Amino acid sequence: MKSRVQVLVAGRVQGVSFRGQTERWAAGLALTGWVRNRLDGRVEVVAEGERDALEKLVELLRQGPPFARVESADVRWIDFQGEFDAFRVRRTDG
Repeated sequence: MKSRVQVLVAGRVQGVSFRGQTERWAAGLALTGWVRNRLDGRVEVVAEGERDALEKLVELLRQGPPFARVESADVRWIDFQGEFDAFRVRRTDG
């Protein structure tokens, strides 16, 4: 079953390869969507794909890459929309 998830990750998550690692994780899980830094210091992830793959991504995001320190990950499940064709790093919001 396909789904969509939005995750806002807080902590030491910018400047530690978080977006690049997220892009690699998502590609390896056959997910589509995007990741970006936010001006408030968090990283935002929106991903679509199979629910079990999305749950694995959320688990990975809660751990973060080696130099990150994740303090929290706010997860919101949303209905699948099918709007993406790949997973990409986006520019910082602003």
